Amino acid sequence: MEAPVLHLDLPDPSQDDLSSIEFHARLEQAWELCDRFDLQTEIWRGRILGAVRDREKRGGEGRGAGFLQWLREQEISKTRAYGLIQLSESADSLVGGGLLEESSVNNFSKRAFLETAQADPEVQQLISEAANEGQQITRTQVRRLSDQYTSATSELLPQIIRERTQQNLLPPKVVAPLVRELARLPELQQEDLRRVLQEEPEIEQIKNVTLTARWLTKAAEAGLAVRALQHESIDLEKAMQEAQRLDMLGLVADVVGQAQQLEQAVLKLHTSWRRLGGLHERLWLESGSSTPYLRSLLQGLETLSGSNLRVSLGELAGGKKLRLQLVEEAADHLEPPQV
Repeated sequence: MEAPVLHLDLPDPSQDDLSSIEFHARLEQAWELCDRFDLQTEIWRGRILGAVRDREKRGGEGRGAGFLQWLREQEISKTRAYGLIQLSESADSLVGGGLLEESSVNNFSKRAFLETAQADPEVQQLISEAANEGQQITRTQVRRLSDQYTSATSELLPQIIRERTQQNLLPPKVVAPLVRELARLPELQQEDLRRVLQEEPEIEQIKNVTLTARWLTKAAEAGLAVRALQHESIDLEKAMQEAQRLDMLGLVADVVGQAQQLEQAVLKLHTSWRRLGGLHERLWLESGSSTPYLRSLLQGLETLSGSNLRVSLGELAGGKKLRLQLVEEAADHLEPPQV
């Protein structure tokens, strides 16, 4: 097979009589060409990977080991491989379903195509019709149309919000993020926020409710991950209701988020501490007394490998040192911290 000749009509950077507007317009055209070529290549690669995977499922040995070996040989991660397969399946769905003509795929940028594949069927229909008519489809167009449809039809919104969006009294780019945040909340919290919107269906209130919903989600997700909060006496949902009443949701979300980060840091510290302790002991036993300099190095590391850790906080902290004591205890013997 002969390699195709690829040519980009790029503007000459040294051409003084070429205006900046025209220069950047031609660059944009070239970039869109790369996007379309990249999209087609990714779809082809996804189909190839899908064929390899399906072949392994049908007659391969080792429960997909052959597929993973093929990925290693091609230097493709498993995540990227399945992303490409999903892209090719989306293309087959849009084209095979009769929405999109095969030649119209080249009218999409890669990101626009992915956005279309993930959009609602009604949005896919409108975008596909435009592409079949020869229009160049960008990610911005797909997102704008998707926002318009979501804002005007989502059942998560009060009826008055949907009506005002349909009447162009509320911008979809403000309403659509609200729908995405509401979808992540439990039904009870959704109802509370819908009542607020029903009473005041204005732009500023929509922004406030969107921010509140985001904080609620952030606090809830972090709270579920913080082991210190996994206690029967703690009701995270009611605690957030109190914080919402006091207009302190943002602060609570930050507190719980920091607690999550601290616990994760402690878990990493414990893993590193145990590994260092094991290596330190092994090196001490195998080195012998004939290695004074090596013994001196190990003695210097005892401030980190023992049960009492001493770490300098550096010059920015005034040369202060931090002392930590690590004591491993069984769960049923762990005493609660003193307040």
